[in-house]
Amino acid sequence: MNQPAAVTSDVIETETERDKPRPLARPGVMDIDAYVPGGHHVEGVAKVFRLSSNETPLGASVKAVEAYRANADNLALYPDGSARPLREAIAARHGLDPDRIVCGCGSDELLNLLAQAYLGEGDEAIHTEHGFLVYRIATLSNGAVPVVAPERHLTADVDAILERVTNRTRIVFLANPNNPTGTYLPFSEVERLHEGLPPQTLLVLDAAYAEYVRRNDYTSGIELASKHENVVMTRTFSKIYGLANLRLGWLYGPAHIVDVLNRIRGPFNVTGAAIAAGAEAMRDQPFIDAAVAHNEEWLPWLTEEIGAIGYNVTPSVGNFVLIHFPDREGARAADADSFLLERGIILRRVTAYGFPNALRASVGTVEANRTLVAALRAFAERPGAA
Repeated sequence: MNQPAAVTSDVIETETERDKPRPLARPGVMDIDAYVPGGHHVEGVAKVFRLSSNETPLGASVKAVEAYRANADNLALYPDGSARPLREAIAARHGLDPDRIVCGCGSDELLNLLAQAYLGEGDEAIHTEHGFLVYRIATLSNGAVPVVAPERHLTADVDAILERVTNRTRIVFLANPNNPTGTYLPFSEVERLHEGLPPQTLLVLDAAYAEYVRRNDYTSGIELASKHENVVMTRTFSKIYGLANLRLGWLYGPAHIVDVLNRIRGPFNVTGAAIAAGAEAMRDQPFIDAAVAHNEEWLPWLTEEIGAIGYNVTPSVGNFVLIHFPDREGARAADADSFLLERGIILRRVTAYGFPNALRASVGTVEANRTLVAALRAFAERPGAA
């Protein structure tokens, strides 16, 4: 079994049909490969372990769920267009100015708004070799040119990024930690990157997995975004907060960038249910502590156990691991994916990220983690697989 592919049209146009006058997409749009999310279902399997989308195995905060349900009485009313209750909850949690926060329909929307506001025809935006696919999509969608900086040991390379900065570079996208590798740059390197950028180049620090990182040399980017006019930080509620279904993210940055984004975003781009649930999720620190504790226990366990089977696992500080498979008939990532899917285990194919022979596995429940390791062991021990 294979994971779902991108939806494509089965209509084949003739040359005459292609020549007919019709609206045309702007340059760059047709160069985009549609984003394909992680798989959700496996036909014919009673119990499925979905470890393809880096969702939290703990669900959502009970307080967030209660706030969501309470919002049902307000379905006929427009939500707060500025998402003020949510911005104030975020600001209180992180010690920030709520007027410098923008909330969005997932951090994806905020990344696309930044590209819409600051990229145009002929501009360039830099992202790293194995960076989040949305960076390329957002760049091409606005007629700009994506510039890829090679990584070193599957980690962003500051020197490689700076070497590719030109007078056309408008944005540098940096996922820190990065998905799907799970690697990160220490704050000293992020600071060095910023110091090397011209003031007219915007540094976008995508910290979707920041809450999981437990390294003394890491920070999410709030400090840089607080002090400088060309740095913003984006975050999400889709991971540790367990609100992926609500599509909710936030951005912190200088007032002038917040002003720009508030001018172009939709007037009600965050639903009332998301505002209410997000605010409660942000305030529920015991829930976050429990999620961190679970990840702290099972991330190293998965890394060690999968490594003991014989697979190379990229060291990760997120809530997922990148598993590399041997380039051998019957033992490749595609073979493992089919084997796991037959057993109801859905991992993430990462060919589009430049890893045709790797799978990404989210840290799951205790049962899911043990089931995954047992299945990988069984796959490796098949006759002729060694």
